[in-house]
Amino acid sequence: MLDKEGYRPNVGIVLANQRNEVFWGKRVNQHAWQFPQGGIDHGETPVQAMYRELEEEIGLQRAHVRILGRTRDWLRYEVPERWARRARESNAGAYRGQKQIWYLLRMTGRDCDVKLRASGHPEFDAWRWHEYWVPLEAVIEFKREVYRQALIELHRFLLADRRARLPRALPVG
Repeated sequence: MLDKEGYRPNVGIVLANQRNEVFWGKRVNQHAWQFPQGGIDHGETPVQAMYRELEEEIGLQRAHVRILGRTRDWLRYEVPERWARRARESNAGAYRGQKQIWYLLRMTGRDCDVKLRASGHPEFDAWRWHEYWVPLEAVIEFKREVYRQALIELHRFLLADRRARLPRALPVG
């Protein structure tokens, strides 16, 4: 499903633990690390797609996370011509790339709740927690700007959640 400009609707997921580290997954049989992401199916809302992708890619259920925020608008990236050509050849139309709504989630479950083999088609074969400002040079080049934009926009939700979780000072006197 492509929009009129040739972008496939997609969701991206930044999953933060209680230490504000983020989930970083290693793509199956590759040396590429990334955040979970995936396409929005026809008739699906972005939030429905986010929960589906979260379960398919890393095995987490709604009960394991809490939504802290999402990007206001779509963030777009174009794929290199060789991949766009391959997509066009498979009848995908005038494919240019992806447009994404990014979600910031707080992990409320435990690390052992992560199940990379939750679906029959695993996306990742390893994972780790990483500092929030993931080294962008580790992300495939054509996605770097979208990652940067998403992390900048979502950071305010992380800060607001941290402030909400700080213990309140007791009144003096």
